[in-house]
Amino acid sequence: MKILLVEDNQKLAESIKKGLEQESYIVDCLFDGGVAERRIFAHPQDYDLVILDIMLPGKNGLEVCKVWREKNITVPILMLTAKDTTSDKVLGLDAGGDDYLIKPFAFEELLARIRALLRRPNNQLPNLLSVGDITLNSASKQIMLAGKQLPLTLREFNILEYFLRHPNQVLTREQILAHVWEFAFGSYSNVVDVHIKNLRKKLGLNYGQHLQTLRGLGYRFTI
Repeated sequence: MKILLVEDNQKLAESIKKGLEQESYIVDCLFDGGVAERRIFAHPQDYDLVILDIMLPGKNGLEVCKVWREKNITVPILMLTAKDTTSDKVLGLDAGGDDYLIKPFAFEELLARIRALLRRPNNQLPNLLSVGDITLNSASKQIMLAGKQLPLTLREFNILEYFLRHPNQVLTREQILAHVWEFAFGSYSNVVDVHIKNLRKKLGLNYGQHLQTLRGLGYRFTI
């Protein structure tokens, strides 16, 4: 899952990002409300969840959230604020936020709120994916191939999961970068090609051939 974290306290943002990455989330950080608003407008499908602080430079989180909802952007939004009155909570939820977390908070509570939002019906994805002899469990981060655990790096796991969730579809390098790497990676990088080469090798002769390279277009996992 890929998360956009919008928090102007850079020390707090870095701490949250580090913790979420240790839980296998991919996290982009922004520190300005206006920049965040434009990021989602430009890349509405890139993020599974937004963690949005209310007090932000450029444009506050309430305004940003309201504009996204008016534009029918449905990504789940977890609002962060230091204000704890009922009226403040109502403002955040009325602006289009899906949940509300008051600072300071325990990191375990943040994780629980994230899991709860991602379990909601419109965002729920199956944890278990199977294609032939490949079984992928996104919850336990395990992949079984012909009954044996396949030793993949986290990045290789995320790439394979993305392919298995989009079987028989052509995925460009830019799409793979957007969903599996942080925003800072440029499309000029050959990092996707390197990881897919390694993934194909680990899948072996029988399943490596299902991961096809389409010159000038991208990649496709056929089933």
